Amino acid sequence: MLELLAMSQVLVVEGQQPMADQVRQALIARACVAIRVESCSEARAAVGATGYDAIVLDIDLPDGNGLNLLREWRASRFNAPVLILSSRNTERDRTWGLNVGADDYLGKPCNIDELLARVASLLRRHRAARETVLVHRGIRLSLSSRTASFHDRPVALSSREMALMETFMRNVGRLLPRSFLWETAWQEQCFNADLLNVYMNRLRAKFPVAAGEPLFRTVYAGGYQLL
Repeated sequence: MLELLAMSQVLVVEGQQPMADQVRQALIARACVAIRVESCSEARAAVGATGYDAIVLDIDLPDGNGLNLLREWRASRFNAPVLILSSRNTERDRTWGLNVGADDYLGKPCNIDELLARVASLLRRHRAARETVLVHRGIRLSLSSRTASFHDRPVALSSREMALMETFMRNVGRLLPRSFLWETAWQEQCFNADLLNVYMNRLRAKFPVAAGEPLFRTVYAGGYQLL
């Protein structure tokens, strides 16, 4: 289940530098995009700028209380899963945090492997609860029926094309490495860059856009990005 951490974006809101570094490095080691901020104000700005897949949140922050920050997020319908990581670890503290809107609660000091497992579990549950229809720039993917349309016109996709488009649609704006895309659609087979390029050209042809408004961006030695 820890593979769910790969390519996920996790915000670590932690006021203590040693703990923040430990958590962030553990997430990065699992190919997770982990960003650390140390205050409520920085966390507000970060969430406002980027849609994070999960948040690890401390309660005692230099400029305020993490629980108040969590209340703000839930009141604004920001529903990304939040794991509170705090030295306040009595039964009352845990109950309070969960009632405010946390999805999980872990006391400090913690076992880092347990932390990773809990974050991965939150990601799994959150993704399973998402809408089964993905929509972006006129593209509509129904994950339950495995069908696609473009501006209400049906588009026939092979199973591998569907797997690639689902990955792109779940990661709009992110640069996805070629190896990651290959594993999504071909899994055990040996990586073949030319074959992946063929499939990317097929997707561009099936979802034509106006000149000057590309749907995909190719980054040399980097990968592909759904714009």
